[in-house]
Amino acid sequence: MVWWWWIAPTAVAVLGALWLISSLVGLFRGRIVSGLFGTVGGGALLAAAAGAALLGQNAQTYARLTYERPVATITSRQLAPQYFEVTVTQPAEGDLPERTAVYPVHGDEWRMEAQVLRWKPWANVLGLDSQYRLDRLSGRYQNIDQERTGARSVHALSSDADPDGLPWSLSLWDTARKYRRYVDAVDTLYGSAAYMPMTDGGSYEVWITQSGLIARPTNAQAREASAGGWTIAN
Repeated sequence: MVWWWWIAPTAVAVLGALWLISSLVGLFRGRIVSGLFGTVGGGALLAAAAGAALLGQNAQTYARLTYERPVATITSRQLAPQYFEVTVTQPAEGDLPERTAVYPVHGDEWRMEAQVLRWKPWANVLGLDSQYRLDRLSGRYQNIDQERTGARSVHALSSDADPDGLPWSLSLWDTARKYRRYVDAVDTLYGSAAYMPMTDGGSYEVWITQSGLIARPTNAQAREASAGGWTIAN
């Protein structure tokens, strides 16, 4: 968070308030000219500080609502038709080290799911960004009939290092879920997913944003496979 958006207006507001109070005291003591000048000047400083604070809040809202960070990299290696070996690497998070696991996945596409805690915009401004828990990795067929009858594969992604499967020591998700009716800062708790085509040698990055998961191809094989342009499913 850019604390200067708050520190600078606060400092100006304090100076303006002190000047205004001093000038009002001067007015009551008969110093008319200096008192009036100081009152106008102090009021102007307070108004400027309020305007700067509002602009800063607005700017931070936009910054926070577009903030995103990586949560996983995914690579796929084809073993047979519609059957892949998918490697998922989750970056270090808090006290947890980087984690890599390999999963067998049936289908045409991989699908990653997460549980997401989204804060209200004013809480984003205070520095609270969307919290997540990676939940599942599964395979997905492009053909709906095959989706109904084809071989299924689904794997848990929650970490065993934390009893609630969360990548942070203090479970904001669990707290907000239990006390949501008392926590006005929570916008919603929901599931989000991103899916992309599996291809031999394909590589992707999955990111968490303020609105959920997104996925991006990171090499030529993945970009060619996902040339249709879709990246997100919620």
